[in-house]
Amino acid sequence: MLNKTKLIFISLFLVTLCSAYFVSQHISNAKNSTPCRPQSLTFTRVNNEGNKDARAGNYVIIFNPKSPELDFKVSLALAHDIYAKNANGVLRKEYVPKRFREIIADNNAKLNGKLPIAAINGDYIDPENKPQGLNISRGVEYSGAFKDKRSSFGISGGKPQQRQATIQVGRRKDNFLNYNLVGGNGRFYRDGKFKDICKDLGEYACKQEVSRSMVAITSKGYVVLLVNNSAPNQQLYPDKFDNVLEGIAGNYCLGNIQEGMLFDGGYSTAIYFKDKIFVENLNPIGSVFLIYKK
Repeated sequence: MLNKTKLIFISLFLVTLCSAYFVSQHISNAKNSTPCRPQSLTFTRVNNEGNKDARAGNYVIIFNPKSPELDFKVSLALAHDIYAKNANGVLRKEYVPKRFREIIADNNAKLNGKLPIAAINGDYIDPENKPQGLNISRGVEYSGAFKDKRSSFGISGGKPQQRQATIQVGRRKDNFLNYNLVGGNGRFYRDGKFKDICKDLGEYACKQEVSRSMVAITSKGYVVLLVNNSAPNQQLYPDKFDNVLEGIAGNYCLGNIQEGMLFDGGYSTAIYFKDKIFVENLNPIGSVFLIYKK
């Protein structure tokens, strides 16, 4: 009888001890876990599956257009002050060849006296250094021959909580959406559906291009800017654009990818964050999308 009592006591003791251990582990894990709350502005490097990797070839900026901490602008390779007009009151549009590092650091890159905290290359450029697509900077248009034929990425005007990110061909119907637009081409996400645009790009741009620049918008309204700079064995081809973007969206709780398009690629790709140019190539740039911290 005594032995049975001891066994029962020991069993109860072990059950209590195990329960206490699992409860303590649960509490510890709850304290150490971090809720998935995307920040207003994030920079990271990821592999082709969208997983964080400090040595990977994908340089990524994630931001929330509705953040009151941020503001935006588009700048171009102009020979004069942006928004300047001639003696007749006509907007001046005199373009010169400029590299990415020049455009993000000149006076035209300033907003309220501040230079940008982040930037990415934008539109394609023609032989006369003019942007080819639709570009609008703070409501003022600087566009080229394909402005009504190619897609552009934009952040609307209005109060921060009213801002919207869009990717669309031509001007938007609601004029407040036409506040900051930067040209591009090669639409690979539309209304949440992915398309392999290899055939649209052609043989060279699809299979031989080894540096790409792109933008995507998620179902929660976040924006992903990405430059792939062809790290060894990490070339990013059109049939895998969805892998990296969906991986990023999942890891950072951004929702689903809804819209996506390319910016100018090859020797035009460039990305900048917090006083450092992480990627820059040799070509002059058609336009640049700029992000500011208030």
